[in-house]
Amino acid sequence: MSLKSAFSLFSFPQGTDIAWAFDHIAAAGYDGTELVMGSRGGLTPETSERELDVIAREARSRNLEIHSVGVWSIWENNLLSDERRIRERAHAILERQLEAAAILGADKTLMVPGFVGCDFIPDGGRVGYEAAYDRCRESFSRLGIRARALNVKIGIENVWNKFLLSPLEMRTFIDEIANPYVGVYFDTGNVLYTGYPDDWIRILGERIIGIHLSDYRRSQAGLGAFVDLFAGNVDFRAVAEALGEISYNGYLTLEMLPNYEEFPELSCRSSKPGVDKILAMVQRAERLERLERPARD
Repeated sequence: MSLKSAFSLFSFPQGTDIAWAFDHIAAAGYDGTELVMGSRGGLTPETSERELDVIAREARSRNLEIHSVGVWSIWENNLLSDERRIRERAHAILERQLEAAAILGADKTLMVPGFVGCDFIPDGGRVGYEAAYDRCRESFSRLGIRARALNVKIGIENVWNKFLLSPLEMRTFIDEIANPYVGVYFDTGNVLYTGYPDDWIRILGERIIGIHLSDYRRSQAGLGAFVDLFAGNVDFRAVAEALGEISYNGYLTLEMLPNYEEFPELSCRSSKPGVDKILAMVQRAERLERLERPARD
């Protein structure tokens, strides 16, 4: 698979008309898109197979590939909760996410692994770290079996969940699962408040199955610090070099959150030059890596 660009529906408000979003994503020149399952709108856990087929046809008619499926509602249904009923509900949502991805033709899912604590979820509660780790490992071991059966990979995203806080811990967690269908969906901006994206990329290496492009400005705070590409503090040259070194060859998916809520379609067009610039930087880094590798070996 060659390096491609995509636009995530996480960049649109939940419930956005999917066909309308496809129109804008295609018009902006992206190769693909990432759908998001929500509690309302055109893609929910209750969406039928026939309705999923219609969504897939809508994407193909615009020459868009649905390469990934995310989900909104895991933030309200913590996979790591102390309450078993909440964990079971979260697990059922993630299983349905995998099933929908398979029908839609996506080769991966983006999954939030739950949270120990979350500052932007009211009354989200707090979970003990060690219990959370054990529950997360057990859940993704089970989900990995289902993912293999459906031939859809799971990408665990690094998010603001006070959990899996270093690239070494994330690497260990993925290796303990020991399933090629369970990897990492890495977000460049999410990690900036605790570390450096290029460190994570090099340490995680081939465990990375997807990339979210986002930028973050350290001098601000909270979700409002996510800004346009190249307007924040993510060193995209370093990101590109690291992706070249690990020979990443997949989608670079832009996630604009939450700065374009009123007119989200504008971010499709205004951000495309930045995505193209990063894509070209990664391609150049990968070519240089191919040239230099024989000399090192």
